[in-house]
Amino acid sequence: MDLSKKIQDFESALFRLKEAYQRALEEKSSEDFVFFRDSTIQRFEFTVEIFWKCLKTFLEEHEGIICRSPKSCIREYFSAGYLSEKDAKALLEMIDYRNLTSHTYHEEMAQTIFNRLSRYITPLEKVLSDLRSKSEISSV
Repeated sequence: MDLSKKIQDFESALFRLKEAYQRALEEKSSEDFVFFRDSTIQRFEFTVEIFWKCLKTFLEEHEGIICRSPKSCIREYFSAGYLSEKDAKALLEMIDYRNLTSHTYHEEMAQTIFNRLSRYITPLEKVLSDLRSKSEISSV
């Protein structure tokens, strides 16, 4: 899959994550909240997966850097000067929480992951914008 398609997929996934997150927040006091929270966590999982694979392709095509894991791609992207230290730390933490999503059947863990999502959306938006501009891809 080419980089432009991956960026478009990342944009779509991030849009859907933000949409789900907002809806879950709106349902916070309803009996349906758990459903919306868990759906948001599922969208978080696939957004992170698309995000790091997009970074991987970008780094290989634009910087000649080969990275093989989500954290190594974030570190390489930071080292190449594309991320602030604050955003790099947030995105590295995001990977840790993505790895914990398999434990969302624990109510406390699911709530912890959901509560942290707002920390990751802005850095993801920044990366998306940066990838689009560096790859000269317009917004969908």
